[in-house]
Order: sequence, then C-alpha cells, then structure tokens
Amino acid sequence: MNIGSWAVPSVIFLILSFSLLKKTDIFESFVGGAEKGIATTVSIIPSLVALITAVTMLKASGALEILTNFISPLTNFLKFPAELVPLAVLKPISGSASIAVFDNILKSHGPDSEIGRIASVIVGSTETTLYTIAIYFGSVGIKNIRHTATVALVADAFALVASVVTVRIIFGCP
Repeated sequence: MNIGSWAVPSVIFLILSFSLLKKTDIFESFVGGAEKGIATTVSIIPSLVALITAVTMLKASGALEILTNFISPLTNFLKFPAELVPLAVLKPISGSASIAVFDNILKSHGPDSEIGRIASVIVGSTETTLYTIAIYFGSVGIKNIRHTATVALVADAFALVASVVTVRIIFGCP
C-alpha cells in the first residue's frame, strides 16, 4: 500500500481530531459552509454568464482573428510567434477556451516544437486573470476593482515575454 492511499483518511482524521479538541460541531460547520458556498455560487452567476458570452462572441465573430492580424506587426517585431497570439489573448479570459487553442497548437506544431514548448510554458505560467477577478471580486460583492485588472494583465504580458525568452534560452532556439 502506498502513502498516497493514506492521504485522504489522514486529512479526515486530522479534521475530526481538531474539531473534537476545539469542541466544534462538525455537521453544523459543514452545513453552514455549504450554505455559504451555494450563496456564493448564485452571486457569481451573472459574472460567469457575461464572461462566457464575451468569449463565445469573441471566437464566433472572428474578432480574435482580426485582433491577431492587427497586432501582428508588433508580434513580428517582438519575435513573438503569431500562432500563439490567440492563446495569449484567450488565456487571461477563459481557461477552457485557451486549453482548446493550446490543444490545436500542439496538434498542428507538436509538443516538441518551439511553438509547442512556448505554448506549454504560457499555459503553465499565466492565469485566467479576468475570470479569476470576476469570481473572487464577484463573490464578495466588490464592484470597483481599481487597478487590479491592469496590474494582473501587465503581469500576464511579462509572463508571455518571459515564456518566449525562457524557451529560446533553454532550447537554443533563434
């Protein structure tokens, strides 16, 4: 028997032991947490619907392709592969849409190609920023996100550049 098979029973045992020590009503805490979870889920539904609608419209309208063509002079100047622009645009918005784009990149170019490697690093080093902001801020009712989106998207931009540079340094790509 491996150690992994003991992980879940050990955590359950620790939770039960700690709650007995603290004399906490476990069932009441569980039910209270479930109620708050349902309330949070209901409160973020509008944000999720808006985000899913925006991503679907972006893909279906051809705006993603237009955006890719529009910023291609900049991406060419920065030596950022044009094939990765849709991934770079969608990753901060939607994890599932970016994974679909990532899958297409790997099928088209292969995982061991320069583009496949850079795409892999991008997927692993960037966040679904706007989705995360919508969920976390929406769950606590914050309407004014101030500079959060700007700073997070700038961090994502640096991660994109760092992904390209890192793969090219490690694998000796031009």
